[in-house]
Amino acid sequence: MTASEKQHRPAQGQWSRRGVLTGLLGAPVLLVAACSGSSGSSGGSGGASGGGGGDTPKTSAAKITVSPADGVTDAAFTDPVKVTVTDGKLGSVKVTDAAGKAIAGQLAADGTSWTSTDPLVSGTKYTVAAVATDGKKLEADSNTAFATATPANTFVGYFTPENGSTVGVGMPVSINFNKPVTDKKAVQQAITVVAEPGVEIVGHWFSSTRLDFRPEQYWAKGTKVTLKLRLKDVEGAKGVYGTQSKDVSFTVGRSQVSVADLSADTLTVTTDGKVTATYPVIGGAPEHKTWAGKLVIAEQYLQTKMDSQTVGLGDEYNIPDVPHAQRLTSSGTFIHGNYWSPASAFGSANTSHGCIALRDVKGAGDPGTNAAKFYASSMTGDVVEVVNSGDKTVDPSNGLNGWNMGWADWKAGSAL
Repeated sequence: MTASEKQHRPAQGQWSRRGVLTGLLGAPVLLVAACSGSSGSSGGSGGASGGGGGDTPKTSAAKITVSPADGVTDAAFTDPVKVTVTDGKLGSVKVTDAAGKAIAGQLAADGTSWTSTDPLVSGTKYTVAAVATDGKKLEADSNTAFATATPANTFVGYFTPENGSTVGVGMPVSINFNKPVTDKKAVQQAITVVAEPGVEIVGHWFSSTRLDFRPEQYWAKGTKVTLKLRLKDVEGAKGVYGTQSKDVSFTVGRSQVSVADLSADTLTVTTDGKVTATYPVIGGAPEHKTWAGKLVIAEQYLQTKMDSQTVGLGDEYNIPDVPHAQRLTSSGTFIHGNYWSPASAFGSANTSHGCIALRDVKGAGDPGTNAAKFYASSMTGDVVEVVNSGDKTVDPSNGLNGWNMGWADWKAGSAL
């Protein structure tokens, strides 16, 4: 061989296209001397023999197959990635998402297949780099890419309280799903609620669309609570998948629990263990008794409209500007200001349609009224415990009132 021939002869291993393919797909160079086929199956070069300048590289007998195949754009995210090899054994497999995160997997004992063990994510691109060796130690590699499909049918959970909020000690974590959940276990496993300081927190399904979480007793003041939603790609019902992956945190403020005694017609407010106010009130009339039990303030309105038709009471009332109104049940029970009853009625008569009323003025403009002062001292999640109303205990699912269920019954409603 002449010096000129030697100068122009390719060096051993320069037949590989690995450098080009690796640069395109962002995969690290794991081994050398390989070339990729376009279908995801490939054989590679093991280098030239010791002959003259006319010798060509040897090709590995190993053939690699990747599923999903290269170029697929609608792969099922519920299926694993599978890499197999014939006439050889796999040396390495690396699957990464678009952000470079590696997907874990398991190599079979005989070295001929690899299956991902981490779940895939919908609507995401993945790359697969695999290397195999045949019986003659010649290497083959495969570099492919695919994307998972986005589910056509999805569900979300609307949560209470809001992220970053400060709430009372009675505030549960309440999640309402926009579609019925049939696999409650799978969905509940994807949702966790943790607290600092730590306390046991359990979920309870009120229905196929509502899941609440609470500890056995009211939260301790100052507790930091975090809701972790990991619902993305969780199958809540057949063919219906979650879309959320987020954290929601809130803080428990001071402890305030008020007792409405409707035989004495008083509201006694206790804040951080001390009685801070006592107000005369009006409770539900004998024909419209106020629910008994532990009722949690779910919403607050400086003024709101109250129409008896919305609660099935015909044309008995329609007040467009009820002041300082705080919701206690979904069915329409409020503790609110009242400017239309005589002052003498407060503390001496129960004449309402089931609400609890404190003395107020029209327009909610006087901060010195009892209703205004109680409203100003309250926050969502505070508890109003109604006693001696003559009515039965409120249904725990009517509002945020799961505290009216014993701990054993509450835990029995968990899917875990």
